[in-house]
Amino acid sequence: MSAHRLVPFVLLLSAALTACMHAPVRNPLATWVPSSNFDARRPSLVVVHYTEQDSIAQSLDTLRTRNSGGRVSSHYLIGADGRIYQLVADTERAWHAGAGRWGTIADVNSASIGIELDNDGATSFAEPQVASLLVLLDDLTRRYRIPRTHIIGHSDMAPGRKSDPGVLFPWQRLAKAGFGTWPIDGSPPAPAGFDALRALGTLGYALDDPAAAIRAYRMRYRGDMADVLDLEDARILYSLTTLPAASTADITAD
Repeated sequence: MSAHRLVPFVLLLSAALTACMHAPVRNPLATWVPSSNFDARRPSLVVVHYTEQDSIAQSLDTLRTRNSGGRVSSHYLIGADGRIYQLVADTERAWHAGAGRWGTIADVNSASIGIELDNDGATSFAEPQVASLLVLLDDLTRRYRIPRTHIIGHSDMAPGRKSDPGVLFPWQRLAKAGFGTWPIDGSPPAPAGFDALRALGTLGYALDDPAAAIRAYRMRYRGDMADVLDLEDARILYSLTTLPAASTADITAD
C-alpha cells in the first residue's frame, strides 16, 4: 500500500478502535434493547493527596506506572507552580484511594475524584498550587453537583494507613472558600453527655481503630497527630455535626 493511502487507513483503523473502546459493554446473557434514559456516572466525593515525591516529573511518571505498592493513578496532579495535569478522565475510576472508607462509601475509588498535589509532605503548600486547587474544586463541584462539603483527605478515609495531605494542608483556607468543613468560630462547648467519638463516625471516619481515626481527625482540624479527644475536640465535633454549617463569614482565614 502506498504511503499516501496508508495514512487514511491508519486514521480509519484508529477511529474504529477508539469507538470499540468506548462502546457500551453488553452482557452476552441478555438481549440488548438500548434505552436513551441514562447519563454518565458522576463522582460524589473528592479526595486530596500529596505526592510525597521530589518533583512533578517523578510524580507524573509514578502516576502512569506504579509505586512500591503497585500501579497507581489519580485524576489530577497540581504542580507547585499551579499547573494542573489530568491523567484519568473524570468519569473513569482512577486508582488513588485504596483500602478504606468514608461514611457508607466502601469503594472510594469508584465514588471519587482524586487530586494529587506535588508536595513532599514536609513543606507548606505553594500559593499558586492552592489557588489552582480552589479553581479545580469549584469546577468539579459545579459540573458534577458534588456537595461542596464532600472534600476529604486521603488520611480521612484511610486513618492509620495514610497521612496525606498532612498537618500543613490549609483546610481552613479551603473552608473559607466554601469547600470541606470547618467548625464555626466561637461555637459553644459541647453539652454534657455529648459523645465525641460517635460524632467522628457521624462525620464519616471509620471507627474500627479509634486511635487512628482520632489522629486523622486531629491532623485536619487541630494540626497535630494526638490520639485522644479533649474538650476542645468535643466543641469542634459538636459544631461540625450538630450546629448549622459555618458560612464563610463565620470562618477566620489562617
